Amino acid sequence: QVQLVESGGGSVQPGGSLRLSCASSGIIFSSYAMSWYRQAPGKQRDLVALIGIGGITNYADSVKGRFTISRDNAKGTVYLQMNSLKPEDTAVYYCNAKLAQRTYWGQGTQVTVSS
Repeated sequence: QVQLVESGGGSVQPGGSLRLSCASSGIIFSSYAMSWYRQAPGKQRDLVALIGIGGITNYADSVKGRFTISRDNAKGTVYLQMNSLKPEDTAVYYCNAKLAQRTYWGQGTQVTVSS
């Protein structure tokens, strides 16, 4: 059974930082491209950051220079370091694992940026 479990969300003031983690089980983690998506209320789910199996990364323009995605294949975990957070970063953040036709989602973790 495949599981992706996110953690690290919470409430933070503008300008603050959070580090999200997504721990996997049931997959050969090193074979999967890993991504973080987010969904704000009333909006679609959008890609935030992606890291390929070779470590190449890609970011949404809105988070470039502020967010960093990384992976630890030995631990089967992907991270999202979020700095200089803004109110518009408020959303539920989801972890995604993708390999060819297979895609798996975590349950999401809430991030709220507010003063």
